[in-house]
Amino acid sequence: MTTPHAHTFAHHPSLVVRHALAIATEAHEGQVRRYTHEPFVTHPIAVAQTVAPFNPDPLVLAAALLHDVVEDTPVTAADLAREMPSSVVRMVLSLTNQASPTDGDRSSRKQIDHDHVARAEPRAQTIKYADVLHNVQSIARHDPSFSPTYLQEKASLVRRLNRGHPVLRRHVWHCIDTLIAELD
Repeated sequence: MTTPHAHTFAHHPSLVVRHALAIATEAHEGQVRRYTHEPFVTHPIAVAQTVAPFNPDPLVLAAALLHDVVEDTPVTAADLAREMPSSVVRMVLSLTNQASPTDGDRSSRKQIDHDHVARAEPRAQTIKYADVLHNVQSIARHDPSFSPTYLQEKASLVRRLNRGHPVLRRHVWHCIDTLIAELD
């Protein structure tokens, strides 16, 4: 993949979004969404589309497109640093889960990951809100048996995240509350 020079991104901000989409598409090639079997890249695209009205900054949209690349593909932070501006890489890394299977049970691992993203900058937390929104809607629709656990985990996470866009955060809260109420 040909990497545009940093000054190119500065003069043509939309190029960073196009380049991020190309990286995400290539990195997630062959991966599918668990329940729908759609190409996985549809998830980061949906996250970026959700973020766009709240923060249309091309660097934020690029990070939204790449938010799962380091976590879920062979792409490393160093690979991403060669391709993207440092602010995009920092946002992606702040959204990348830190826990490993050796860190204990699911609850312990989620605590580590929640602590990590709670320290993220506001732009990254806005991306996380969009990620949570897309995922809770999918889990609630496609996995009703796991949905109660997942919704409680995400409610706990969003409770800790208070630096992202407040309107999107309220929207996520409303969605989680509605989905939890539908379980009762």
